[in-house]
Amino acid sequence: MTATRANPTLASPDVETVVRAVRARGRRVTAARRDLIEILFAASGPVSAEEIASGLGGARAPVDDASVYANLETLEELGLARHVHLGHGPGLWTLADRARREFLHCERCGTWRAVEPSLLVEARAAIRRATGYEARFSHFPIAGLCPGCARAARPTPRA
Repeated sequence: MTATRANPTLASPDVETVVRAVRARGRRVTAARRDLIEILFAASGPVSAEEIASGLGGARAPVDDASVYANLETLEELGLARHVHLGHGPGLWTLADRARREFLHCERCGTWRAVEPSLLVEARAAIRRATGYEARFSHFPIAGLCPGCARAARPTPRA
């Protein structure tokens, strides 16, 4: 099982800010690392390492497969990127400050939805009261059925 890191999230308003943050923490900004950062900015949401390596399916220049995971882990250590697990597929990566969301995942159709953490305050409070756990749904989502799949799963009344 992959553990989340509890590093502080660093602001990532643009590519150059991330590049400066990497350098300020004593890390080099190689061409592959910069390409990866640019791909994370270009992505419309969390993306897999394979999507990153392919340059978002050809929308950007491909990135060397061997360096993708190492660079993602470095950016995660620095608090600039994070990963989430949405369903049974690979972990998905995004810029850390864009990921201040928690996730819902449909077990039937595979869709996922990012929601503001404030929408799940009552759910977290119920879990805390029942178990003592402080629940987070930012790394692993709440799984269930989306509204469309839930409607389709309900038996229809007979006329």
